Amino acid sequence: MAEAQFNPSRLTLARKRRGMTMTALAKEIGVDLRSVSGYEKGEFRPEPDRVEQLVKILAFPREFFYGPDLDEPSPDIASFRALKRMTAAQRDTALGSGALALLLNSWIERRFNLPAPSLPNLERDPEAAAEQLRRVWGLGELPIKNIVHLLESKGVRVFSLSIDAVEVDAFSMWRQDTPFVFLNTTKSAEHSRFDGAHELGHLVMHRHGAPQGQDAEREANAFASAFLMPRSTVLAVAPRFTTVDRLIELKKYWNVSVAALAYRMHTLGIMSDWQYRTVAIEISQRGYRKSEPASAPRETSQVFAKVSVALREDGVGKENIADELNIPVQEIEQLVFGLLTTGLTTDQRHVRANRRVKPKLYVVK
Repeated sequence: MAEAQFNPSRLTLARKRRGMTMTALAKEIGVDLRSVSGYEKGEFRPEPDRVEQLVKILAFPREFFYGPDLDEPSPDIASFRALKRMTAAQRDTALGSGALALLLNSWIERRFNLPAPSLPNLERDPEAAAEQLRRVWGLGELPIKNIVHLLESKGVRVFSLSIDAVEVDAFSMWRQDTPFVFLNTTKSAEHSRFDGAHELGHLVMHRHGAPQGQDAEREANAFASAFLMPRSTVLAVAPRFTTVDRLIELKKYWNVSVAALAYRMHTLGIMSDWQYRTVAIEISQRGYRKSEPASAPRETSQVFAKVSVALREDGVGKENIADELNIPVQEIEQLVFGLLTTGLTTDQRHVRANRRVKPKLYVVK
């Protein structure tokens, strides 16, 4: 068998995942920029001692750099909220996480039958698209109890992002007819719910068009607002005179932020421009744009919870998956809402494997 060769594309991915420029990496390992550029272009391979430095600095196992090319999402196929506010490094860090998510998703799909994608292509009128999707999915006018569970039940692969940057809210993409959504878990529960609905808007309205640009973002925002807060129910409970305290009570029904509810009521004509400006100012003064009042419980993945239980029964934990994929275990934890548990020891797994007659293929609904 031929000896595995150093893979330049994996070095680039690891560097970007850590948010480092080539210049910064060159400084860390004590070489000039031309050397790192040459490593990443495949013009020459790093010496063994340099590889060990890369392993230490980038915190990826040595074996990671000798694997085959990975499926990497590119900026042109991923929709990012607030793209103009994020730096290229922040974007690349998120896309690097997406590449590892695709790798992990392939590992899971080889062992589990996950829900098949069931997302229609809808027109780009946000209000109409939200109403149509609710009809197609049989949701009626009721509040969405859990947006992550809903997305997963319709075949969307939802992963968590652990990126400490306010500019990175979420992003989504289609990959080989499978929809993916990535949610930043450092945001409030209400913020994350809106992000999930926002990315759903991109998936159903912009699949065959460019997912980026201010128009697309406005459409996805309007879709999320209409999908989470249907027109008829908002109109039915709207107070005669809106106050911030009243909004705090009402927002609990839809599990949205107080700011999102105020905006929705304004767009539906329930609040005048003057009323909305007054309320918006008070929301900011109270600090509710940074710290949500009466915050809802954070939503998490149902699929990964079930996957974790099934794998645990077979003695497989996050460390075993990380070893097989040659990625840091922390990367897996950050992608699956921290739901995968520790598996059995090597000896325990060996005993368990000897007892099994036939490998299992689990069905997750």
